[in-house]
This record gives sequence, structure tokens and C-alpha cells, in this order.
Amino acid sequence: QAQLVESGGGWVQTGGSLRLSCAASGYSFSRLAMAWFRRAPGKEREFVAAIPLSGGKTSYRESVKGRFTISRDNAENTVYLQMNSLKPEDTAVYYCAAREWAVLQTEEAYKYWGQGTQVTVSS
Repeated sequence: QAQLVESGGGWVQTGGSLRLSCAASGYSFSRLAMAWFRRAPGKEREFVAAIPLSGGKTSYRESVKGRFTISRDNAENTVYLQMNSLKPEDTAVYYCAAREWAVLQTEEAYKYWGQGTQVTVSS
């Protein structure tokens, strides 16, 4: 069983930056595809970004392309989400998720989840 712990959330003004981290334990990190999802108030949880086992081809939802960057450090068992040019509509609880092997963009495909970290962007 993998355990995921997010950190790095907080409050920032429009145009600011935050970097989220997700530390994994209890599983071979190099066998986990990693992703970030988010849930805004009153909305469904949605896919944000994903990265495969070796950190190759990453994927993003359209609204964050060019602003967010997902990366991973397999030596540190950690995945990151660098968020730049933040907008009020990015306000949400951000969740780290993991699944064995193949990276996917659907919430139901992910077996392991963190507890979430709040990101608030003020206008």
C-alpha cells in the first residue's frame, strides 16, 4: 500500500506561484504513475496533470497548460506540481494520486490518494 502526503498549499494572490509536493512511501515509487487532481468548491474532482514512471511524457488539462509543470524525483520518492500565473479559478483542494504502471487521466483509475492540500488564489 502506498501512502501519499501532500504539502505546499496556501494562499497566494492572482499571478503568484506555489509548488506542491507529494511524498510517497510504502511502495516502489518507480512503479507508480503519478497525477494531481483538484476539487473546487461545489464542483467535481478533476484531472490536473500526470507523469509516467520515468518522468517522460507529461499531460495536463487544457486550462493549466503553460502555467503548471509536473515533475518527479524518483530518488526522493516525490512528485511536484509547480503552479505559476495562478488565477482565482485555480482555487481548490489539490490531491496527489498514484496507480501502478500506466498513467491515465481518470479519477477512477487511481488507487492511492493523499489527503489533499488547499490552494487559495485571491483576486
